[in-house]
Amino acid sequence: MTDPQLQQLSIVIPARNEAGTLPGLVSELANQFPDAEILVVNDGSTDDTAQRLADLPCRVISNPYSMGNGAAIKRGAREAKGDVLALMDADGQHRPDQLMRLLNTFHSADYDLLVGARRPEHHASPWRRAANNFFNRLASWMTGQRVLDLTSGLRVTRTERFREFLYLLPNGFSYPTTSTMAFFRSGYTVGYQEIEVEQRSADASSHIRPLQDGMRFLIIILRIGSLYSPLKLFLPVSALLFAIASVLYGYTFFTAGRFTNMSALLYTNSLLTFMIGMVSEQITTLMFARRSRD
Repeated sequence: MTDPQLQQLSIVIPARNEAGTLPGLVSELANQFPDAEILVVNDGSTDDTAQRLADLPCRVISNPYSMGNGAAIKRGAREAKGDVLALMDADGQHRPDQLMRLLNTFHSADYDLLVGARRPEHHASPWRRAANNFFNRLASWMTGQRVLDLTSGLRVTRTERFREFLYLLPNGFSYPTTSTMAFFRSGYTVGYQEIEVEQRSADASSHIRPLQDGMRFLIIILRIGSLYSPLKLFLPVSALLFAIASVLYGYTFFTAGRFTNMSALLYTNSLLTFMIGMVSEQITTLMFARRSRD
């Protein structure tokens, strides 16, 4: 007898040159979730990824050229027919049994988004662990909620909710970062559940470039944070400028007995930054008010 919770499930897997791991993953998913819709978005692969999926029970959507991981996720989300959307990587790290655990928790706890949280030792290198810890802490401060794994690619969500934020998702990395923060700041329920992940297959190389994509993650966090909670970004900057101006003014007053142009400039920039934050906060409030009416 089929579990009714799985009847409206769509599983979206973005893939680029994953011929070594993807066929086995799709076969396992088909056995574990026989009634689910399995969508593989082939993001301009140059190997035989698409050909090796031809006889498997999945739907393959091919991009004519590589558009990026985020673009593949967005295309899969638009094409998905299920009410529940499961997103997972194609490199062999995510197991179907872990997805089943997430789905059981997702339905029983009634989340809008449930993320599979990796333990620190699951990250590939000490640098990656340190970077993820930093981004998790920064995102927690920006959203006001604890973020346990900002970049995990294994997650379950409501399709309707996820589609609300497609316009925010970058075409490259990292759609998990953007979607997690957007859900938090929109007041949707977000949960985490610890998962086990496999070591990355030798045939599957990481598409993440630590330095470049680390900067992108940082920019994404600041961009989404400034969109949903502008004062979280502008107020500390304003306070820092004010503090620097005050220290400089105190120094010049006691050493030279005067108020310098640099102090005046810093005070002015502090005030302007604060006012920009206030205006941005009002715009954000109006945006949410309009969206709630729609």
